[in-house]
Amino acid sequence: MPDPSPSLADRGATAGEDLRMQLRVQAKVIEAQRAELTRRATEFEPALRAAGIGLWACTLPDERLEWSDGVYDLFGLAPGSPTDRSRSLALYTADSRRALTTMRNRALGEGSGFSLDAEIVPPGRPSRWIRITATVERRDGVPVRLFGLKQDVSEEHHRLERMRRQSETDALTGLANRACFEARLRQPVGTLFLIDLDGFKAINDTFGHPVGDLCLREAARRIAQACGGADRKAGLVARIGGDEFAVVLDSALGTGAAASCAARIVEAMSRPFGHGGRCYRLGASVGVARSGAEASDPFTRADAALYAAKAAGRGTFRLSGAMARRLTDA
Repeated sequence: MPDPSPSLADRGATAGEDLRMQLRVQAKVIEAQRAELTRRATEFEPALRAAGIGLWACTLPDERLEWSDGVYDLFGLAPGSPTDRSRSLALYTADSRRALTTMRNRALGEGSGFSLDAEIVPPGRPSRWIRITATVERRDGVPVRLFGLKQDVSEEHHRLERMRRQSETDALTGLANRACFEARLRQPVGTLFLIDLDGFKAINDTFGHPVGDLCLREAARRIAQACGGADRKAGLVARIGGDEFAVVLDSALGTGAAASCAARIVEAMSRPFGHGGRCYRLGASVGVARSGAEASDPFTRADAALYAAKAAGRGTFRLSGAMARRLTDA
C-alpha cells in the first residue's frame, strides 16, 4: 500500500512556494510603504521647502542622486535639472568638501549615519550653510543607499559668528579684546609689542570720556596701520586695557625690523589729533620682545621693555634684553 505522506520533493516544493509567496507579500508591503512615504513627502514638500529643508538620496554604487525641490533650492539649481554628485560636490567649499568626504566614507565603512554643517556656494549667490543628516541603508551587510535631509542653517551660523566676534572684540575700538589676546598668547608668538598711551589720562580727565573714547579709537586705527606695513601684516592687534594695546606678529622679526615697527608706532602716536576745533596730543611707549630670544616668555620680556621705555621718559620704545644688546652692537 503506497505511503500517503508527501515526498521530500513535494515538501520542498511546497516550502519553496510558501517562501515565494511570503517574498511577494513582503515586496507588496514594501511597495505600499514606499508609495505612502512618497505621498506624505509630496504633501509635506511645500512646507519643507518653505523652511529651507529638502530630502535627498544617493544610490550605491552608481552614486545616482535624487533630490526634492527643497535641495535644488539650497544649491541654487532649477528643480528637476540634471545633477550628479561631482557637480554638487563642486559647490562645496574646500574645507566642507573634505569634511563631507571623510564623514561619508566613515559612515559607509561603519554602517552608521552622520550629521554635518557644510558651507556651499550656489551659482551666482552668496555662500550659505547647510546641515546634512545622513542614514546608511544596507542589504546583506552591504551599503546600497545614503539618504536624509539637507537644511539651510545660514542664519544660525551667522548668529553664532556674530556672538563669537562680539565675545572676542573690543566694543569701543573694534580691535581684538583682552580675552582674544590672551588666547593668542597660548599659541607660539613671533614678535610681541606692548603699547601704553602717554598723556591719555590727562585728556580723559580734562575733556571727558567722549573725547577720551575718540582718542582711543584714533589710537587703535594708527597702531593697526603702523603695524600693517607693506611687507608684513599684524597677526593680531588688541586693546588689552584702558589705554593699553598689544600687537602680535606671527613671525619673529629681526632686531632692525622690530625696532622700525616700534618706531612707526611711536611716530604715528606723536602726531596731533584734531577734533571739534581742538588739537589733542598723545604719545606712546612701546616694549618689544621676540619668541625664542630668551628663556622667559615674550609677554614678561615685552612688559619689562615697556616699563624701561616709560622710565626713559616715555614717547619711545625699548627692545627686550637680548634684542636690545644686538641693536646696540649693530
